[in-house]
Amino acid sequence: MPTRRKFIISSAIASAAAMIGIKPSFPSPVKKSSIKYPPSRKPVVISTWNHGIPANAAAWEILSKNGRALDAVENGVRVTESDPKITSVGYGGWPDRDGHVTLDACIMDENLNGGSVAFLEHIKNPISVARLVMEKTPHVMLVGEGALQYALENGFKKENLLTEESKRVWQEWLKKHNYKPIDENNHDTIGMVALDNSGNLSGACTTSGMAWKIHGRVGDSPILGAGLYVDNEVGGAASTGVGEAVMRTCGSYLVVELMRGGKSPDEACKIAVERIMNRNMKYDGLQVGFIALNKNGEVGGYAIKKGFQYAVYAGEKNELIDVKAYES
Repeated sequence: MPTRRKFIISSAIASAAAMIGIKPSFPSPVKKSSIKYPPSRKPVVISTWNHGIPANAAAWEILSKNGRALDAVENGVRVTESDPKITSVGYGGWPDRDGHVTLDACIMDENLNGGSVAFLEHIKNPISVARLVMEKTPHVMLVGEGALQYALENGFKKENLLTEESKRVWQEWLKKHNYKPIDENNHDTIGMVALDNSGNLSGACTTSGMAWKIHGRVGDSPILGAGLYVDNEVGGAASTGVGEAVMRTCGSYLVVELMRGGKSPDEACKIAVERIMNRNMKYDGLQVGFIALNKNGEVGGYAIKKGFQYAVYAGEKNELIDVKAYES
């Protein structure tokens, strides 16, 4: 309802504009997406990298039984978090330069609710803590000791996440790299977006972060709008790679908004990568990739460098897709 103050200001602007012959314009209220989607292909789940194949399979167990997308993405990425052979996510993840495995994760549902944890130690499945934050607290993000305390209070088990193999690799790195905190070969976050049979979208993103990072560093993965964003009217997107570049462009939010404007998932991801490159961000070995899934069940992706893949499960096929790259 307009206030008297707003009415006076609007009248004054209109009167001044009329005196000099200009037709005034006022901002329009935000409207829902005007895109008209035909009946969609569903269910669909998309995730980053080749470790997305087993993660998708776990998500599909839920989606194929008319389960909720939110349950599917949580259970899907838990597979990756729990696998010690995947050194960029969860248990067995390569540590920071001081030898600590610190985890970041976020989750979003179809109602624009989100939960997040960052700089969390000793909890194997941070995505489930993030969901608890979303559903059981008035907050969006918990970090560090507070996130750990909340997890333990709610029944999560405290564990040592540094495996013997990860410890060995870290100790070798200490001898050779002189505490350089960024390693371009180990930032393969898993991001996942799913569309269920009810036509609802949810997403999850989880990582142990960049190997050898400075203790306390948090990347884009737990940041809504950077590492992950889901809008049930339009679609969802997730990112992987050097999080500093993604945070500076609100990358996943940008992808979703480009889809809102009519871009395909492929086109939206490509423009988001070009936005990063056009800002001349200086990182050695910079790699960023985006994936996207729209309300119609269409998927896409794009990356800075060759080699990025996403996994997509639709129909009866769970397959890896090689994406196009900016540096071809």
